[in-house]
Amino acid sequence: MNHTRVTTPFGAQSTAAEIIAGVDLSGARAIVTGGASGIGLETARALAGAGAEVTIAVRDLEAGERAARDLADITGNNQILVAPLDLADQASVAAFVGGWDGPLHILVNNAGIMAPPLARTAQGWEMQFATNHLGHFALATGLHDALAAAGSARVVAVSSVGHLNGDLDFDDIHFQWRCYDRWTAYGQSKTANVLFAVEADRRWAADGIRVNALNPGRIPATNLSRHIGDVANAPTSFEPDSTAVSWKNAEQGAATSVLLAASPLVDGVGGRYFEDCVEAEPHQPGIRRGVADYALDPEAAALLWQVSLDALFEAAVPTGAVR
Repeated sequence: MNHTRVTTPFGAQSTAAEIIAGVDLSGARAIVTGGASGIGLETARALAGAGAEVTIAVRDLEAGERAARDLADITGNNQILVAPLDLADQASVAAFVGGWDGPLHILVNNAGIMAPPLARTAQGWEMQFATNHLGHFALATGLHDALAAAGSARVVAVSSVGHLNGDLDFDDIHFQWRCYDRWTAYGQSKTANVLFAVEADRRWAADGIRVNALNPGRIPATNLSRHIGDVANAPTSFEPDSTAVSWKNAEQGAATSVLLAASPLVDGVGGRYFEDCVEAEPHQPGIRRGVADYALDPEAAALLWQVSLDALFEAAVPTGAVR
């Protein structure tokens, strides 16, 4: 780490509401993917409560509409919209991008899947990489001009402590030759989220767009764990452990996302990885927290960007001004 590490007064047990207190987002427009449940819902709640127009981008429109109604009742904000988005379907991403009009101030790439059995998209892409990385990559690059039009915009990539499972295998990203392992696949998709933030910030900071990644912590009983049941070994206490990823409830799990999306404490910050509302320390062996060196490698980030562009080109689905 060759820069001053960013710290804040907040920590592992801080909530999204505490982060957003006193922040006025009136006039700002935000998108939260997967915003109908879990930490996505809590992120949308915080942004809407601060006055932003929030679009919940979801596969399940019925669930999205329910969430929007509930959030409007709770926050008093009627500017909560719902739009269809299936990140594993490049045509769906293209349709969402094509339907967006006007500036975009906040994009929270929150939706994801974790550890499903092997599945592939129509392009043959491994489903976790396709959903967690390529779908969000197409969304963010397609919305670049809308983000630039905001004058000052933020993109938030929700990664995971799972990125410590390993680096990307650029020779076989989609498990065409190696044996599929669901946790290896999840880990590389989460590493890709961090690398995306590194390269997107390098490319887009001059356009007024800052991009960061984060580990939200481990949150039991959310839709993310649907392929593995309730998260094993959930603690009876949420007291922080300095050697392990922090266990949190959904309100706490959304806090770092909200910090990166809206807090003035991180104005001008980009290309970094946060956890527990501060910039993460470098990963140390035997400790299940921190950020791996390979996830911040600028050469790997640039390579992933090109690999991703090539994949979208080969998919032959226009997604807007990809750059």
